[in-house]
Amino acid sequence: MKIMVAEYAVGAGVREFILEGKAMLGVLVRSFVSCGHEVIYPTSGIRIESGVSFRTEDFEKSIERISRECDAGIVIAPDEMLGDLTEVVEENTANLGCPPDAVRLCTDKLECTRALEKEKIPVPETIGFGDYEGDYVVKPRFGCASDGIHKSRSGTLKKDVIATSFIEGEHLSASIITGRTQLPLTVNRQLIEINGNVSYKGGTVPYYCDRNEEIIETAKKTLRSLGCRGYAGVDMVLGDQPYVVDVNPRPTTSIIGIAKVLEAEIADLILKSRFGELPEHVRVRGSFTFKKEDLFRL
Repeated sequence: MKIMVAEYAVGAGVREFILEGKAMLGVLVRSFVSCGHEVIYPTSGIRIESGVSFRTEDFEKSIERISRECDAGIVIAPDEMLGDLTEVVEENTANLGCPPDAVRLCTDKLECTRALEKEKIPVPETIGFGDYEGDYVVKPRFGCASDGIHKSRSGTLKKDVIATSFIEGEHLSASIITGRTQLPLTVNRQLIEINGNVSYKGGTVPYYCDRNEEIIETAKKTLRSLGCRGYAGVDMVLGDQPYVVDVNPRPTTSIIGIAKVLEAEIADLILKSRFGELPEHVRVRGSFTFKKEDLFRL
């Protein structure tokens, strides 16, 4: 098959996220190639004519063009863009990621939280407008990574900013592939630094504790209720119970570590979630810890 893997930081030349983007793109490209597929991905190429340099094509146009040439495709992009870009893929080829409507629901942190509340999935108390007072985490309603996230005791929320109650506990994520069935890959420990601002510094894959089954079941229920498909990650804080704090309807940075320890090809599992049957389980061997500043070596 001919597969498109479109990663925003590499495809649009966004320096702020280029290390994470290159690392995730590299994992997926190598895995699809190892499975015998041809891979095409957009890059932020520069063309020079008459002494003037300019980008050859913007990211969305690249996806539109390349997806028409491919048998299937997957997009990794910021929350506010991912739904529309995924829709472009679905119009032109087989989408290996979550459906656009599920993407839009997951990436709207306020609506996603409300939807999970209805399903009785544990989430932090969340305020979408007005004043707040107490121990809260303030973050953009739409946004990826840890951009703009900070702790605050009180304030007035601006447009498209939400506040969630701060929960003491372990910062974890669960990586799951969903097709006709659900295949848990790993529970991961997130290296989070909280010093006023909340920053993601890396992770350890996998992470084991005596509550892993509870964590995985919460993540599986979360993804089912939101209509997710393909590879997705559920961020949680493990306190008295696993609280879902974010849902990523796309490959996340944890895939870098997962590819190191999984005794299966990520690409094969993603394709099976779309076109075939997922195995009941996959084996994991060893563990891998990575930090953001080390990603250029991976």
